[in-house]
Amino acid sequence: MTPARLLVAVAAVALTTPALAQTPAATAAAAQPTTVIHAGTLIDVPGRAPKRNATVIVQGRKIVEVRDGFAEVPGARVVDLRNATVMPGFIDMHVHLGGLDDRLQARLTQSQRNAEDEAYTAMANAKKTLMAGFTTVRDLGGDPPGIRALRNAIAAGQFVGPTVVMAAEMISVSGGHGDPRNGLNRDLVDVAHKSMGNVCNGPDDCRRATREQIGAGADVIKFAATGGVLSNVAGGLNQQMMEDEMRAIVQTAHSFGRKVASHAHGVDGINGALRAGVDSIEHGTFTNDETFRLYKQSGAYYVPTLLAPAAALKDGQRGALTPAQYEKARQAAGNAEKSFARAVREGVKIAFGTDSAVSPHGQNAQEFALMVKNGMQPMAAIKTATVNAADLLGRSDQIGTIEAGKDADIVAVDGDPLANIQLLESVGFVMKSGRVAKLAGQRQLTEID
Repeated sequence: MTPARLLVAVAAVALTTPALAQTPAATAAAAQPTTVIHAGTLIDVPGRAPKRNATVIVQGRKIVEVRDGFAEVPGARVVDLRNATVMPGFIDMHVHLGGLDDRLQARLTQSQRNAEDEAYTAMANAKKTLMAGFTTVRDLGGDPPGIRALRNAIAAGQFVGPTVVMAAEMISVSGGHGDPRNGLNRDLVDVAHKSMGNVCNGPDDCRRATREQIGAGADVIKFAATGGVLSNVAGGLNQQMMEDEMRAIVQTAHSFGRKVASHAHGVDGINGALRAGVDSIEHGTFTNDETFRLYKQSGAYYVPTLLAPAAALKDGQRGALTPAQYEKARQAAGNAEKSFARAVREGVKIAFGTDSAVSPHGQNAQEFALMVKNGMQPMAAIKTATVNAADLLGRSDQIGTIEAGKDADIVAVDGDPLANIQLLESVGFVMKSGRVAKLAGQRQLTEID
């Protein structure tokens, strides 16, 4: 990207009408710093035609106006992105910030790592993720106190990272994908018993587990309907949780105002979760005609995580997985892309997600190219990581587009990503909540300016 120029003037200006300027709220707003972004191409609402030569005016944490042409605002800092494409900050609906993305290292150090190790890992990964242009993420399973502390510290402006929406621990049946005892020796199993609030059996117990995750700070609830590739259980990827258990989780979570994401690979588990009323299916590897009928009937989103099976298969081929994990990676390989391609043809609602930690943190944008490779148009792919993801989060009034009143989460790349989607893998400008976190041609900022 052509290095942006930052021009800081000494005067301040109120971006309000004369009538509003007399109110206390307007006076307070006028005291906030103003930034003007000159965008050569502006994708303000992904899915609509881009604007050419436009100005985005940011005051404090919010976007206050979008104007045609390159407007000059006295007293404002100017970010010159006339050679770039400016878009809303990206949203990744499936990450694990505390997870090591070196699978071999994760296996070798599993018995040595403490919650503190995971917390520091999450801090580093949060920064990588933001610098890649992802200004909001949904963390779908990690150490609840650590992720909760990170979420709150970022929200308070104490640390650089994306807005974090957290799920606490994934709810699992005994022996299922998410049971912390899987594959451990008996001494470690005894230790794992102390932290099994996420494990449940039967509808009543699954209601209890759901409430425990909400008590631990969960903004969203996640459960495992099926087996998973990286759980060390030779149980395949088929359904593990019964539908009455799934319904109990969904009903309980919805009664607390939480949405529900279901980890699901096998077709029976996917279809059961859709019948139970989940808000999103994560992975969605194996599908049939009934699956797509249920997606449309329920209105649930599909979060494909295409990066994950390819990364897991590579890990298995280099010896980084156990035999049980590698067998499941081989089963999943290729099927995710087939299901995604059909979902695009069927018009299923799709939201962007990567499962980062299975794939490397900070490389989230590589998912876009896989989406386009498998039949999605570039603008539609960008929409999955902005408009659609914001809708699934229930935060369309705050993020997902560049419009007045929205959070000033903004990214930019050099060139035209609609012609070459891989340009999104090299984000040169990142603004989070109105503050510049990354600027091409400048030092990488260690703290938000």
